[in-house]
Amino acid sequence: MTSVAPAQPLTDEIHILWTSEGMSCDGDTISVTAASLPSIEDVVLGAIPGLPKVHLHNKVLAYENGDEFMEAFRQAARGELAPFILVVEGSIPNENINGDGYWTSMGNDPETGEPIPVNTWIDRLAPKAWAVVAIGTCATYGGIHAMAGNPTGCMGLADYLGWDFRSAGGLPIVNVPGCPVQPDNFMETLLWVLHQAVGQAPVIPLDDRLRPTWLFGKTVHEGCDRAAYYEQADFARDYNSPKCQVKIGCWGPVVNCNVTKRGWMDGVGGCPNVGGICIGCTMPGFPDKFMPFMDEPPGASLSTTLLRSYGPFIRKMRSITNKGANREPKWRHNRERLTSGYQPRWPHQ
Repeated sequence: MTSVAPAQPLTDEIHILWTSEGMSCDGDTISVTAASLPSIEDVVLGAIPGLPKVHLHNKVLAYENGDEFMEAFRQAARGELAPFILVVEGSIPNENINGDGYWTSMGNDPETGEPIPVNTWIDRLAPKAWAVVAIGTCATYGGIHAMAGNPTGCMGLADYLGWDFRSAGGLPIVNVPGCPVQPDNFMETLLWVLHQAVGQAPVIPLDDRLRPTWLFGKTVHEGCDRAAYYEQADFARDYNSPKCQVKIGCWGPVVNCNVTKRGWMDGVGGCPNVGGICIGCTMPGFPDKFMPFMDEPPGASLSTTLLRSYGPFIRKMRSITNKGANREPKWRHNRERLTSGYQPRWPHQ
């Protein structure tokens, strides 16, 4: 677990500079619009007690365009917009191998008119940010764009800035993975960081991959409604079955994610909850170490074979107990004699 000394509380006003100009589909921004615990609207409109006033700068959710939108980022780079939290969406390309061009950019340099690579923005903003939050698996660990064979040399934010990076507020990078991110996971994390910024929360607890421990401390399997089927060796053979999906490609037993407990939107959904296999999208090794997705995961054959030695027996014993428990006790009847075992203290004469 990563821990740092608490930083000094900030003022009652804070900016969130959110860039999705990394290698990204903007899916995390879109996902977060579905959050409800809390919603992005509640945070921005000041509906949550104790939070500082929040100014959100996100191109998808902004009213501003062009230079008007970019001005907040330029002010922050000049040190004129503090404090702020930097949210990075999308994987970070390697601009050292871009030839004569650039992989991705955000805005143009006012003096030269040339595009400014997103890497340059990260270099300018991350050291000045009170906290740096990576949203989604692309930003946290590289994700889809960083898979084997990609031409961009993409990486996660911690690979770019360094795993020992510390923000101006003394925090390591806060990683909230997911492809896309589970909306409430991100908003709950952001809420913690905002409360910490004003001295109303302790230091956010992170694991060795910089994920919030209370969100990613358990596996998909540990929270899955289908886990009992695994225990009794009762496996799905197709995607229409409600049983354990390990044999058809689910990686849930080894993937750190809470979606089976939390659901997707407002407690509803979540991959295995609705018949989808877990493909490990919250993990640093995604996607390379989890492909091909529909094949049985390594080790699953051995573990399921071992389960077959006692799983059917357990299932049979449970069915017998279930059959008995599904019958009412024999003394519940409408006959003339009481047979419940009741013994009156003063029997009738």
